[in-house]
Amino acid sequence: MATRKSSSSYGEASIQVLTGLEPVKQRPGMYTRTQNPLQIVQEIIDNAADEALVGFGSKIIVTLHTDDSVSVEDDGRGIPFGAHPEEGELVLEIVFTRLHAGGKFSKDKGSAYTFSGGLHGVGASVTNALSKRFDVIVWRDGKVADISFSHGDVIRAPTIREANSRVDKKSGTRITTWPDSKYFDSINVPQSELRRLLRSKAVLLPGIEVVLIIEETGEQQSWKYGNGLRSYLLEGLAGYDMLIPLFEDERYAESSCITNTMFAKGEGASWVVAWVEEGPLLRESYVNLIPTPAGGTHEFGLRDGLFRALKSFIEIHNLRLKGVKVLAEDVFARVSFVLSAKVLDPQFQGQIKEQLNNRDVVRLISSLVRLSLELWLNRNVEHGRKLAELVIQRAQARTCVVQKVGKRKSCSVAILPGKLVDCESRDVTRNELFLVEGDSAGGSAKMGRDKEFQAILPLRGKILNTWETTRDRLFENNEVYNIAVAIGVNPHANNDVLDLSNMRYGKICILADADVDGLHIQVLLLTLFFRHFPQLIKRGHVYVARPPLFRVDTPARGKNPSKKLYALDESELKAIVDKLRKDSVPGAAWTISRFKGLGEMNSNQLWDTTMNPDIRRLIPVQLGCLDFDATIERMTMLVGKGEVAARRAWLEDKSNEVQGTI
Repeated sequence: MATRKSSSSYGEASIQVLTGLEPVKQRPGMYTRTQNPLQIVQEIIDNAADEALVGFGSKIIVTLHTDDSVSVEDDGRGIPFGAHPEEGELVLEIVFTRLHAGGKFSKDKGSAYTFSGGLHGVGASVTNALSKRFDVIVWRDGKVADISFSHGDVIRAPTIREANSRVDKKSGTRITTWPDSKYFDSINVPQSELRRLLRSKAVLLPGIEVVLIIEETGEQQSWKYGNGLRSYLLEGLAGYDMLIPLFEDERYAESSCITNTMFAKGEGASWVVAWVEEGPLLRESYVNLIPTPAGGTHEFGLRDGLFRALKSFIEIHNLRLKGVKVLAEDVFARVSFVLSAKVLDPQFQGQIKEQLNNRDVVRLISSLVRLSLELWLNRNVEHGRKLAELVIQRAQARTCVVQKVGKRKSCSVAILPGKLVDCESRDVTRNELFLVEGDSAGGSAKMGRDKEFQAILPLRGKILNTWETTRDRLFENNEVYNIAVAIGVNPHANNDVLDLSNMRYGKICILADADVDGLHIQVLLLTLFFRHFPQLIKRGHVYVARPPLFRVDTPARGKNPSKKLYALDESELKAIVDKLRKDSVPGAAWTISRFKGLGEMNSNQLWDTTMNPDIRRLIPVQLGCLDFDATIERMTMLVGKGEVAARRAWLEDKSNEVQGTI
């Protein structure tokens, strides 16, 4: 058992204030991937791409040098290097040595960057902090400026000279970074991933040349696409036949029927979509040129738009089959696509920007895609019929599988919990069970759910802490018994052969209030699943739903109706308020409410914010960096009944390392 260190003390002097780039050096994993330096190199590439995105520059050159350094050069406007009007220091030093310093905060008309992948003034500063050396050269306004850093500190002060027209370029920036090996598992930039990244930039920036030079081999490769997305997708699908011709278009707010104050002029997307009957699928999405490998709300919007347009086509042309219901997954199952969205104020999940979280983007992209595809299908009816036939066939096959599974399971008798509000579908892979805190929230969830595939099990209060409960006494607790019976899986150990033949839901979702009591209930349920149903976690069946903390009510303006906007936390609330201010909505015109619990939300609100698969925040529960035995030891310390002293000592020692909560 862990014991408190006698020498430990906690007082005013224990509080540390990290300044400058120290937070990055202390916790690099919060700001970038630490497997290799590709992400910190990408931050510099993204800055060059942002210049091209707003119409400056025609070429980006990336060089892998023999000394393990990487340089990125563009012919954009060049970073300003004069003194900052308020700070007094040179801008060239400020932007690389201070977090949240940059030119991409303002999105107002006339600002330096209306649309950009950079948001928070963090990326290049992180690269500097994690580099042994970091050199910058800027060409701008007939002058040349350069500066050098080491581990984020200036080692060679800025120098500024007059440009030599014979050897110096007119404008642009070159940044060279030597990643520090102590922050990364490997110092080598993976070339295959770098090539894919650079090619995607060329695809998304038609007419811009992107060059990769590898000094060690003398290799030079360049990409330039006049017809970007189409060419890229066709390359990826080479050798596979498409069911119908490519569906491609680009549409943006105020150039279509979308009129809404929450969509700024220029927001929208370009896309190219292909349906193939066999072979691997290519699916890539981007937001303001930033790759989003984990997808997000822009991909949900594409999926929803395709589904709604094709569903409408099937109904208009009377192609429906009795007893067969077409779902979005039937339409999307054989889709390959490249999607490039432009969003004024993108909200990403984490600094590495793998997933887009803006909820309104679902409606924006869905509306644009649906309108475009409906027009295309009605102009190309034969192609539409062929596509509808493929989708209906997939729906038939799925329905047959579900019916077979349902018949097999109906042979066994199961007495389900009385409070369980079950779903209609028997497709385990699609079905979801929400474990909801209390009858009040359970009632809202019941009314707001999609009854076809979402089931609700209200829980009475806080369940038992089952960490030290033996399996033979587990079912003495009624709530635990109901959960096990509803799921259809018996309690088991980590190494047991797991029987999932009676499992009834592919997703088990913990839905509790966004307060301290709700978090406590989450912990107790996670303790139950990890201790007594560990393989459900290992196989990815357990999730935590995240309801919003805030609601912002906005007034009607002109033809635009009043709205209710939801924020998961303080940062999202700030983004919403900033957007309203930029749209010139008076501060007195909107109101901010904080939810005390799920019981305060009506059914429509709960669906829109927490249960709608397209826009909800559903976090998969996964094992962290510890192995299973080490996790057992850690959990024993955290929830074991005899570990109070060890818990207190651990919290005092480790509380400063907490990066967030579930």
